[in-house]
Amino acid sequence: MIRLLSLGSGSTWPGEIALRFNKNFIKDFFSTSDTKVILIAGTNGKTTTSTLIKFILEADGKTVFQNEEGANLLNGVASAIIKSVNFPKKITYDFATFEIDENTLPQTLKQLKPHTLILLNLFRDQLDRYGEVNTIANNWRKSIQTLDKNTSLILNGDDPQIAYLGENCKANVYYFGVSQDLAQVKDIPHDVDSIYCPKCNSMLTYSGISYSHLGKYQCLKCKFMNPTIINYNLELPLKGIYNKYNTNAVFTFLDQILHIPLEKIAIALKQFKPAFGRQEEIIYKGRKIYLLLSKNPTGFNQSIAVMNEIFGKDKRHLLLVLNDRIPDGKDISWIWDVEFEQLEGQIVVSGDRCLDMGIRLKYGEIEKFKILEDLEDAVEEIVASTKKEEKIVILATYTGMLEVRKILVGKSLI
Repeated sequence: MIRLLSLGSGSTWPGEIALRFNKNFIKDFFSTSDTKVILIAGTNGKTTTSTLIKFILEADGKTVFQNEEGANLLNGVASAIIKSVNFPKKITYDFATFEIDENTLPQTLKQLKPHTLILLNLFRDQLDRYGEVNTIANNWRKSIQTLDKNTSLILNGDDPQIAYLGENCKANVYYFGVSQDLAQVKDIPHDVDSIYCPKCNSMLTYSGISYSHLGKYQCLKCKFMNPTIINYNLELPLKGIYNKYNTNAVFTFLDQILHIPLEKIAIALKQFKPAFGRQEEIIYKGRKIYLLLSKNPTGFNQSIAVMNEIFGKDKRHLLLVLNDRIPDGKDISWIWDVEFEQLEGQIVVSGDRCLDMGIRLKYGEIEKFKILEDLEDAVEEIVASTKKEEKIVILATYTGMLEVRKILVGKSLI
């Protein structure tokens, strides 16, 4: 009915209804299935990582389903099952890849014992819902203790909090990261979250930082440091060092656990298209529009870096969309940790909290920007003022990005 009435894609409410009738709905379905479950959690990169895994597995001849629209709570997982179940009540896919909300991971691990669990990173995000990074890390540590050797645990070795989760863990642990030459930042940036040793609470010493608190670290007191990683040199389909982490997590899974030849992975990568809002390109009224989901300080700063990497000195027009709805987080104080001072070009600001964004830009000494509270007006304004050879980049929080896509493609995603 949701699809018939064009109310969305049915990515949450079918699962919500199923879970209200049976709280063990997810557990019951997978208890009779041979489908291998892959869970991906982390503040940034879940959708890209999940989508890339699905794409390469399908290129290798496997059948895969996922919570495609990024509905990463339990009701989203349940809805994905409802969409993918075969008569009579069977899941016959080879793999299921689910991106999981950080706060929901412990609940999910009570419902599922995954074949593989990938933990990407932890940054400040939606503090009103989650609390600080340490709170999430502690909850993850407790839930991971329930895993056994039947689960492979893939951890970001360059994130101290994530790397520490592998200690004294019964699961089979693998680590990913980036090479030392990509950790070029020498001074600790202001948007860091975890620069203290998770083992003894001493301040970590960094020989190089890739971004935020990710990098090459060592505790001089207890000797906690980066674990050994395998460095992959495959050509990437996405820009930005944060996507190097996402893709290396994927390569670790495909190479080390599934043993898919790197040659096959490299061939599949050439055909990969980004997930919605993640360096996605949309043609609208003859203009190329690039969407970059930007929902927390670290993510927004990386979006700005990627934008500069992609476009260099090319003239660009920017639309910033700031919402504060439940999926975005009600607390928007994080915008003061974003390096908006690096922005160049014509800027239009919109969204529920566009006036707050305007104040932030004013204090960043950005003089030329326009505020349009109506998002559709803002999109039309920036399109109308852009020549065909010029670029449009939209940096938006989660619900803002969904609204923008609805305007650009004419239908809801969720």
